Amino acid sequence: MEDFDVREIRYFLAVAEERNFSRAAARLGMSQPPLSRAVKRMERRLGAPLFERGHRALRLTAAGLTLRDEGRKVLEVVSAATRRTRRAARAAPALTATAEPGRGTEVLRRIVDAYAALPGAPATAIAVSGYRAPAAAVRGGHADIAVISTPYDRRGLAVLPLLEERRVAAVPAAHPLASRAELRCADLAGEPFPRWPGDTDAARRYVTGQDRADADRAEPGEAAEDPAGPLVHDMQQLLEVVGLGQALALVPHHVAERNPRPDVVYLPVADASPYAMALAWPDDPAGLLCPAVDLFVKTAIDVVGAPVDSPRGTVGTVDAVGAGPA
Repeated sequence: MEDFDVREIRYFLAVAEERNFSRAAARLGMSQPPLSRAVKRMERRLGAPLFERGHRALRLTAAGLTLRDEGRKVLEVVSAATRRTRRAARAAPALTATAEPGRGTEVLRRIVDAYAALPGAPATAIAVSGYRAPAAAVRGGHADIAVISTPYDRRGLAVLPLLEERRVAAVPAAHPLASRAELRCADLAGEPFPRWPGDTDAARRYVTGQDRADADRAEPGEAAEDPAGPLVHDMQQLLEVVGLGQALALVPHHVAERNPRPDVVYLPVADASPYAMALAWPDDPAGLLCPAVDLFVKTAIDVVGAPVDSPRGTVGTVDAVGAGPA
């Protein structure tokens, strides 16, 4: 069977996302008949329908759902390759590094400063990303390298662990748990936790501490769904909703150190999984890195203190701001 080309995948995805040929055609800037013919040709070559027709809105078949998910990955890779190639073609190519505001940009700045001091190192631009955006920026070709933090999706990335620190519970001062000396993740079950945009199930378990509480539970399936807390977009907003008594949260220890509040109590959580940071860049199965990225990674190893012979298995440990490698 002849493979689909990028244009055909774009056509199909427009229909899959709009669930309507007319709207998809308008989105693509074309008329509907050639779009319908293109999708039918794809179905003939597959030997299977991609859509269930006859409904007010098109429904994807099992084959259609698979092609939608795989097609999105293909377009992401193609777009990333285009962006990276354009940057490489510039007369004076520069690295673009990205991180979230706060601890991430602090760590990145330390590495960039050391990198900039090396003879012949290309210029590096730092882009400040939104929450959980650095990994997507690398996968999409908007950045060459990023500092990412848990919870993160490793898909398509090579990862160098940088540092790790404990998480603590941020509890409203008037909450019954606020008088405890120490908590366990199981104590937080059933409490409302803030929601973050684009949370996956795995990210949600990490954010709420259920990744560890699940391991302690004698019988699977005993966990109660935590009530949905307010939607938040940054750490300051998260602390506000905790202070208002609308939610509890697990936060990195450095957040507690930097944000003392009369309406929030920070408590140790004995079994909470740690907060971790890592350096991420596009994964290359052949093991060949762009020389500039390779030099940046080696610089990060020198700055953080991870041994060169085992960069992906080493984690620096910090307990508070100003201690350890960060």
